Amino acid sequence: MSLLEHVLSPRDVRALPEHDLAKLCAELREEIISICGRVGGHLGASLGAVELIVALHRVFHAPEDDLVFDVGHQAYAHKLLTGRAPRMGTLRQEGGVAPFLDPRESPFDAFPAGHACTAVSVALGMARAHRCGRWRSSATARSPEGSPSRG
Repeated sequence: MSLLEHVLSPRDVRALPEHDLAKLCAELREEIISICGRVGGHLGASLGAVELIVALHRVFHAPEDDLVFDVGHQAYAHKLLTGRAPRMGTLRQEGGVAPFLDPRESPFDAFPAGHACTAVSVALGMARAHRCGRWRSSATARSPEGSPSRG
């Protein structure tokens, strides 16, 4: 049985021994390639973010900590690690998993993200709100290389 089959939430990612993380990343890539091969999607962007997303889920405790993505189509690994793996075959289909991030779809999606280039400013606003509310959580932004010049 694969590691990915046992990962139902970020808590399971944090519970994995460090030596299993490379295998988990490889399995995530295989699954993303398989899904995109069947239903389409943003393959390259998602494959390029796998290790970062695994690392974010190891360090931060979503959904208590807000993970904000600038470009939603880089977050397929995030969707797979946050309980949506069984439904990923419905990606981009009516009534299926959304191709971008949507808080209505999952509490792990802190902010709706498509191509907005707003992750840094949104995460800053969330962090300030956390401080005002005296919450002990974090907000972190995942921003691709071109986003800082666009927003």
